[in-house]
Amino acid sequence: MLGELWSFQGRYRTLHLTWIAFFLTFVVWFNLAPLATTVKADLDLTVGQIRTVAICNVALTIPARVLIGMLLDKFGPRIGPRITYSSILVFSAIPCLLFAAAQDFNSLVVARLLLSIVGAGFVIGIRMVAEWFPPKEIGLAEGIYGGWGNFGSAFSALTMVAIAGFLSFSGGFELPTGAILNWRGAIALSGIISAIYGVFYFFSVTDTPPGKVYQRPERTAGLEVTSMRDFWGLLGMNVPFAAILAVLCWRLQKVGFLTASTYPLALGAVALWFIFQTWGIIRTNRELILGNKVYPKEDRYEFRQVAILELTYIVNFGSELAVVSMLPTFFETTFDLPKATAGILASCFAFVNLVARPAGGLISDKVGSRKNTMAFLTAGLGIGYLVMSMIKPGTFSGTSGIFVAVVITMLASFFVQSGEGATFALVPLVKRRVTGQVAGLVGAYGNVGAVTYLTIFSLLPMWMGGGAEPDPTVIANSNSRFFQILGIAGLIVAFFCYFFLKEPKGSFADLHEGETAEAVA
Repeated sequence: MLGELWSFQGRYRTLHLTWIAFFLTFVVWFNLAPLATTVKADLDLTVGQIRTVAICNVALTIPARVLIGMLLDKFGPRIGPRITYSSILVFSAIPCLLFAAAQDFNSLVVARLLLSIVGAGFVIGIRMVAEWFPPKEIGLAEGIYGGWGNFGSAFSALTMVAIAGFLSFSGGFELPTGAILNWRGAIALSGIISAIYGVFYFFSVTDTPPGKVYQRPERTAGLEVTSMRDFWGLLGMNVPFAAILAVLCWRLQKVGFLTASTYPLALGAVALWFIFQTWGIIRTNRELILGNKVYPKEDRYEFRQVAILELTYIVNFGSELAVVSMLPTFFETTFDLPKATAGILASCFAFVNLVARPAGGLISDKVGSRKNTMAFLTAGLGIGYLVMSMIKPGTFSGTSGIFVAVVITMLASFFVQSGEGATFALVPLVKRRVTGQVAGLVGAYGNVGAVTYLTIFSLLPMWMGGGAEPDPTVIANSNSRFFQILGIAGLIVAFFCYFFLKEPKGSFADLHEGETAEAVA
């Protein structure tokens, strides 16, 4: 596969065009992080408000990933990866322009909530790549898609401040009084470029190779399971989606975005979402519940596999979203650095994606045990974050201290993003006909993790006695505690991977489940 990768023909062309689509969604999705302190100063926001905006950036990705996964499985080519990805890319321009025009905290929240939908684009590419590559190559293919696309967050960290600075001195958007960087123009430009590529992508790819059948389940209102034990497990794993959205509503109420009259309405919307999801699961599995359908042994799969992969994505991708959102400010305040320098250093975490995520998929392909690969990388993630918790002002200082901190960050990032690659080397192998929904659920759990972690991060200074505007010592201690939480969570999930995750059937086969050589020739 590696020798053909740069041929830009057939499936490799689709892979490259799709990771670029993912790359642009991440550029857009993370265009705030390197400019967060500038936006905070420009609009006179509190620490709590700017951290709440960061939480909103990943909020609606949760239901969006679940819904898009269902749509991909239900409608197939009629509303398949090509149409869905193109639509997400074009849509991204709208919230970017709204955010660029925002004049107060409430406007920022609305724009970021809408922009969080763009984060669902990842799920689309997982199904697209799975259609074009066989099981024995799926780890590396999905790793390249995820890793090179995920680099969009690093690209934002590297370039958004420079673009904003360039626009500040070359006209463009009119700068508000006192602003140093034209953050409005930079954010708007990222959305416009994404929309243009969305149109190009629509006319440049197809959902499947010629002659290949796009497999779909009979019912798609909820995930199809094959035993009553799995049915109850699926219902249980549906609860955290609603719980974390309720936490987000509470957080928005605490910072004044939701009022006494709108807060209950928001909670009611979350309850309706939970009821909709639960009823969909019941409808899809009605025949199983009534005892009218018994799956043959060869057609069964264990939902436990999905649940553990959801947990792995909480601790790897969920933590990445949280860390990428806070890392520029972390470097800026820990080492008293200029914003542009802090953004460049912070980008090292996501920069590792170029190698780490494909490496995770490749290791999963080559080692011979996808389960053991997952457990090892998740344990490494936990240890990496615990070491990062030692980076504090005074502990690491000067150029040498910054260098050591960057090396530690990159090593931790390698395990985080290799773990993501290993997770999605497993996802397409759980049950092919529900790959879209499994990818949607696992991907959504990554955002459950991100919202959970960012909520904890936003509250830690207050829990540690810092008040609304904590002093630098409290912020440093809360940052350290935050990394400790990430590390402990990673070690717990590594334990589950090692003792409870199973190796999927056909992990290293030449063909997907249900395929024949003639169908893919």
